Amino acid sequence: MPIEQILVLAIIQGITEFLPISSSGHLILVPIFTGWADQGLVTDVLVHMGSLLAIIVYFWRDVLELCRGGVALLKGRVTNEGRLVVLIVLGTIPAVLFGLFLRSSGFLDSIRGPQIVAFNAIFFGLVMLAADWLGRMVKRMEDMTLGPALIIGVAQALALIPGTSRSGITITAARALGFTRPEAARFSFLLGIPAMIGAGVLVLGEAARSGEPLTGDALLTGAVTFLCALAAIAFLMAVIRRISLLPFVIYRVLLGIILLVLIDAGLIFA
Repeated sequence: MPIEQILVLAIIQGITEFLPISSSGHLILVPIFTGWADQGLVTDVLVHMGSLLAIIVYFWRDVLELCRGGVALLKGRVTNEGRLVVLIVLGTIPAVLFGLFLRSSGFLDSIRGPQIVAFNAIFFGLVMLAADWLGRMVKRMEDMTLGPALIIGVAQALALIPGTSRSGITITAARALGFTRPEAARFSFLLGIPAMIGAGVLVLGEAARSGEPLTGDALLTGAVTFLCALAAIAFLMAVIRRISLLPFVIYRVLLGIILLVLIDAGLIFA
């Protein structure tokens, strides 16, 4: 791949994976505007791994506690951290089931156009704004129970539709349920770990079956993705601690409007 393609893909994936603006939606737009060929499955794997590593590094204390809680569960002891592990696993199930359905039905391939991205960017952006404005800010991670975890998990499943945003829809659901912005984002990122591992393993299996080699381009893309993703997480956490989700809502709505205008003008095809 040319160096500009490596940098653009890594920066877009790294930033949009964790900001509530939809990574899948942006990645769909890249070949439309650039004409670049698909980057390949191995690159997809390393991009996923770069994003996953960014979560683990930023939330290393939480990840370490979850690991300890999981070990305790295996030994028959239930701790607060172990309870959270169970809730994260249960919250992941809706996305897994929905993902399997979409893959087996072939429906996912039919909803990857820029028009879908535009409508979802606007609609779910406005839903996020409503949840952030109307949702109370009284709950913390310790208040997470089975009901909210499953609701947020179902919301995460919707992120398989381009333009929705996994972090955006899960933070939206958590805010609607009364969780503070930082705690909503924190649970969203931790909930994303199993989903990202699963997606990475799935793509890795496809890459292995296709016989694609590991290249320096793919490694560089993964490394740049990690750095951009780490910066994006830090940026998001800083913004929601000090302001609100409004800047991301404005971006989503403007993106959707611009895409619809370009589609209507025939500059890009729906």
